[in-house]
Amino acid sequence: MRTALFDLDGTLIDHFRAIHRSHAHTMRTLGLPPPTMDQVRAAVGGGLELALARLVGPDRVAAALAIYRPYWDATLLDDAEVMPGARELLAALRDRGVRCAVLTNKRGDSSRLLCAHLGLAPLLDGVFGAGDRAWLKPAPEFTAHALRELDASAAEACLVGDSPWDVAAAQNAGLAFFGVTTGTHTAAELRAAGATQVFANLAEVAAAMAV
Repeated sequence: MRTALFDLDGTLIDHFRAIHRSHAHTMRTLGLPPPTMDQVRAAVGGGLELALARLVGPDRVAAALAIYRPYWDATLLDDAEVMPGARELLAALRDRGVRCAVLTNKRGDSSRLLCAHLGLAPLLDGVFGAGDRAWLKPAPEFTAHALRELDASAAEACLVGDSPWDVAAAQNAGLAFFGVTTGTHTAAELRAAGATQVFANLAEVAAAMAV
């Protein structure tokens, strides 16, 4: 393995309090009851527009985006935390010469700000997110773009993630997949999506990678 791609939310970082707060603000502004944390966790993963469609309804997505984005931009660095074991795993992989990068359906500009704010940027060779190109996970073009930018091949790469979108992204691009249950989905849900290697946390992933 020469390259490791990582999902961001629920995999490398815990940002769900900020995400929940932004969706709650948006829905209250629209006159809707705010969502529970479980509802937000169930909605996210496929990109912001899909999450909003699930929470406010497809006909209100445009109005919700106009509320959500300014609030998010003003507060996105609040309540963000690095997942236990994330920093250690990235450092260990880099020490072995493995290139590490983020592949996320979170906005690319937000993701790069967060990685810099949390001190992860020096451990990463790239951060690829929504809006950087036309694609989102699990489109194989998105993964292929990241691999090209990293001068990497799918045969020597893996993806670490917490959702069925991550499983599908790995399958569509021919990458090995390591699933974690620290984010939005259970081990049973990840296995139902096709994952064969599922772990409770990143420390277990590190052990499986022998780093």
